[in-house]
Amino acid sequence: MNLELARDALAEGIGTFALTFVGSAVICADAYSGGDIGPVGVALAHGLVLAAVVVATARLSGGHVNPAVTLAAVLARAIGPRRAAAYVGAQLLGAVVAGLTLTAMFSAELWGPVRLGTPMLGSGVQPGTGAFIEAVLTFLLVFVVLQVAFNERGLRGSAGLSIGATLTAIVLVGGPLTGGAVNPARAFGPALASGHFEAHWVYWIGPMLGAVMAAVVFSVLRVDRSLENLGIQEGLEDD
Repeated sequence: MNLELARDALAEGIGTFALTFVGSAVICADAYSGGDIGPVGVALAHGLVLAAVVVATARLSGGHVNPAVTLAAVLARAIGPRRAAAYVGAQLLGAVVAGLTLTAMFSAELWGPVRLGTPMLGSGVQPGTGAFIEAVLTFLLVFVVLQVAFNERGLRGSAGLSIGATLTAIVLVGGPLTGGAVNPARAFGPALASGHFEAHWVYWIGPMLGAVMAAVVFSVLRVDRSLENLGIQEGLEDD
């Protein structure tokens, strides 16, 4: 691994640490406060930290901090497999360190009922349904990421705000149903630290399927735009 790739992977690890730490910590803090933070506060904490992390790491690694985003970036040919493998490894490591850090901050009696902020299926939500929900929600998030961060016509200056706002909305909607993880690393870190892996596959299969769908749609739209531009250029040449 060369120095540049190691630096970028480190940025991904730190960014994923921040997202997982804040996302899980706010759930534990909500339990500690007796629910004073509430679902809106939990969603805002996720969105705000992601917006900040994207801005902080965009010029280094691209601000993925999510294996699903990294998969979509590979499929969209924005990065290569070697870089993607380094990113995913760093993301998972950062998430695990975040989970272990939280076990040192909160007592097991406190984080036990909320499983250290590990995403969980809501009452009556079957694993298959949960995977579908995670796929749909991840599609929305990754589509926004691809459009504002990887599209040459995207409004890059607003990437952090757009991506953070999207995650906030996703957690508001998906929180009661699946936890609104839309990120395998975000689910894996606290799950490993707390030992709770119930229906954990949902948080890998769902987000990865959503990422694939988003990458396909992004690629189709990009091809259509290229064809449209080609038509414009041919028209100019004819004139």
